[in-house]
Amino acid sequence: MTEPGGRAGSAPLRFEGGALHVLDQRLLPAREEWLRCETPGEVAEAIAGMAVRGAPAIGLAAAYGLALALDEGERCGEEARVKVAEAARLLRGARPTASDLGWAVERGEAAFAAADAEGGDGGATLRESAQALAERRWDIDRALALLGAERFEAGDRALTHCNTGPLATAGYGTAAGVLRAAWETERLSHVWVGETRPLLQGARLTAWELQGLGIPYEVVADSAAGSLMAAGQVDRVVVGADRIAANGDVANKIGTYPLAVLAARHDIPFYVAAPLSTVDVTTPDGASIPIEQRDPAEITSVLGRRAAPEGAGAANPAFDVTPADLVTAIFTEAGVLERPYPEAIARVSG
Repeated sequence: MTEPGGRAGSAPLRFEGGALHVLDQRLLPAREEWLRCETPGEVAEAIAGMAVRGAPAIGLAAAYGLALALDEGERCGEEARVKVAEAARLLRGARPTASDLGWAVERGEAAFAAADAEGGDGGATLRESAQALAERRWDIDRALALLGAERFEAGDRALTHCNTGPLATAGYGTAAGVLRAAWETERLSHVWVGETRPLLQGARLTAWELQGLGIPYEVVADSAAGSLMAAGQVDRVVVGADRIAANGDVANKIGTYPLAVLAARHDIPFYVAAPLSTVDVTTPDGASIPIEQRDPAEITSVLGRRAAPEGAGAANPAFDVTPADLVTAIFTEAGVLERPYPEAIARVSG
């Protein structure tokens, strides 16, 4: 089921009428339609199918998906425990790389366990837990965005990759939030938006959001980044993250690592903007981060249209890992993290 709604810069999720309504990002910017998800399985499908994407947004979607395991007002007990456990399993398996998804599910499970120990209202508890996450999202994003914007200087031109605005966070935005805050404080003049193959989240979504905010931008091929840097047209690179390991290694959309290498070659600051929920201290380093492998058809086709010969093989890792020594700073709501990252991460995660 779909329904109309949404606008550039608006939250991609809303919970009402006993269902989670998801702005289907696969259809943007051509048209805006909302999916109605009434079960945890439908939410898991929306996450796996990329109708909703972006680490913080899929975490929030998962929190609401867990709430859909129980009817509103359903009491705790053995039957409720089974339903919640099955929903958690489905949601965790939707996408393996982003830590926000598992973090949000764990928070919901903990809230349910506390209510279960008292024989409370499981349905209400899970809904309240998800709503609490949603209400904090804007403040978290805004806090890290303002810290990031302080690193900019008047007239700066920034390059970004993938989509990290409200569509990806259901809040103010992470890396794109930094760009927005820098623009609002007159420290940003232009944004280079990498198209972000294979699903074009930069060209389709980031450009759509920046246009709605009135921020000057141009979409460029991912492979144009090096020539732009060599020509002195990039002052900062700002990206988001799907998981940050305890040593500061960063997993983000495929194509991020080459940008970090190019930025280092041209002495350009390379920043990562992400909430603390993206930091996973149980993952020691980037080599330990599971990398999602997606359908090869996303590579051999462009937006559903075949680009490679029939029978062509393809590999489609959705993420890559940027080593910590290529990251200039990490912007979080708890402060700006800098090298040595193991100590900085331990300090804010303790």
